[in-house]
Parts: sequence; C-alpha cells; structure tokens
Amino acid sequence: MRPSLESLRVLEACVSAGSFARAAERLFLTPAAVSLRIRTLEAELDQALFVRAGRRVVPTAAASVLAGRIRDALAGIAGAVDEFRSAIPPLRLTAPPTFASRWLAPRLARYPAPGAGLVELDVSSEMRDPHTFDVAIRTGRGGWRGLEEFRLAPVEVTPMLAPSLLGGRMLSEPGELADFELLPHPDWQRWFEEAQCRASGRLRFVAVDYPTHELDANAALAGAGVALLSPSLFRPLLTDGRLIAPFSCVLSGPAWHFALVRADDARQAPRHLCAWLCEQARASAMLPASAGALSSR
Repeated sequence: MRPSLESLRVLEACVSAGSFARAAERLFLTPAAVSLRIRTLEAELDQALFVRAGRRVVPTAAASVLAGRIRDALAGIAGAVDEFRSAIPPLRLTAPPTFASRWLAPRLARYPAPGAGLVELDVSSEMRDPHTFDVAIRTGRGGWRGLEEFRLAPVEVTPMLAPSLLGGRMLSEPGELADFELLPHPDWQRWFEEAQCRASGRLRFVAVDYPTHELDANAALAGAGVALLSPSLFRPLLTDGRLIAPFSCVLSGPAWHFALVRADDARQAPRHLCAWLCEQARASAMLPASAGALSSR
C-alpha cells in the first residue's frame, strides 16, 4: 500500500524544518501527531526515516532524498493549480456608479471567489446584452426576461444637506425645505406626499440635473442644495456629520437593487457571487422600511 500524500507532506516538513516540533508549527499540528504520522510512514515503508543524534532526530540519507523528491512534486502540484486558476476567465460584474463606489467597492475586495478567479468590475447603469456580463447589479421592479433575480435591498431616499447650508437653523417641518434649493430628483413629489406635506408648489430646484446620486451627494457636500439620497449608501457621510438627514421619513421601494444572472447559465460561480452579495446586503442592514417611490438612477 502506498503512503498517503498527507504523510509524505509531513515527512517533507520534518526534513525541511529540521525538527518535529517546528514541522508541527508549520503544519498546525501537535508534535505528538507529527511523531505518530512519521512512525506510521516508517511502518508503511518498512524502514527508518530518522535516527537519533543526542537530543535531535536526523533524517537518514534516503529520507532526505525522498523529502527532496516530495518537495519537487508538491511544487509541481502548486504550479499546476496556479496555472489552472490563471486560465479561468474573470467573473464579469457590472453595477451602477453610485452603488459600485458607495456599497460594492468597500466589500468586493473581501469576496472569497472560490475557484472563480478574479472579479472584473464594470461600472454602468445600462441594461446590456446578458451575454456581456456574468452578474449585473441593476435597479428596478424586477421581471427582466431571461434573467434570474436576487433581491439585495430596496431603493431608499431621504433629504440630505450639508450642515453649513442651515447656518445654525433647525428644521422641524418638511415644508421648510421650500426655503432651500433642491437638487433635481424624480422622487421629490412622492417624498413630500409620504411626509404628508404639500409644499411642492413652492419648491425651488437647482438648474443642474446631475446624472448620478454620487454627483448629487458631492453637490450637497458643497452646499449647492438639498439632495434626495439613500441613507444606506451614504451612511458614512451621515455618520461623519458631513451631511445631515433632518427628517425621519424615508421612502423605500417599490424599486430594489437586484443581482442578476442569466437563467440559462449553469455555472455555480455567478450564483455564488449573487449569494455572497445577498449576505453582504443583510449584514449591512439594507432592509425594507416604509413603502415609497421608484428611483432608477
């Protein structure tokens, strides 16, 4: 019977480390487990592998040669695995700009990617040909033909502004937002309705309609106006006090952030990434609040 690869790996570690104790540390085993493995290997090979020299154990000449051959074989296996992994094409992930920068980027570096190679991120909001991506994060109400959907989190928005814009003033009613310029957003009307306020007829809007929430947030940080932003995606700005959300009313849904894969894609890697994204969404508490408006930027 041939000895197991694990036993041969223990032999190589003992010869390379120069002692059973140091080999045990490298292999995360106990010295007793290493000694037992060597005794079993000697019985299987029917010859001694180490001899005592005072308080030390020294490998025999034959054991040293065998350990060297094992070392070369293990290096060959590692090289073969690396070559196999490098041949795996990257997993193509596409996500909208704000979601990618505010939520995805801080987490994606921790993705374990078991057997899937690298993740290649493409920042885009367009709904492209499904064969141009492996996983797409998109915002909407679902129902994309030919795609399997994984719900991540509902779209949430609430007014945010820079503290400097208030000048020491405290806002107590949503209608007081009419005293400030608002950054354009399709959900302002619905937010005021949810807040049970009829101030929309007196509202003033900034002349620039920015194409992404990230640019809206930057404009709000500069004091250019009040932005309607996601308290989940922009939570760090609220935590740092760079922006404030003066009202508790938050619109949630009916649009959601979805992770999408092709329904006819039988590979496990795209679905593993989607499952991981769902776990991250739950861990970051991106959970449903009150029902509200649709936003797609």
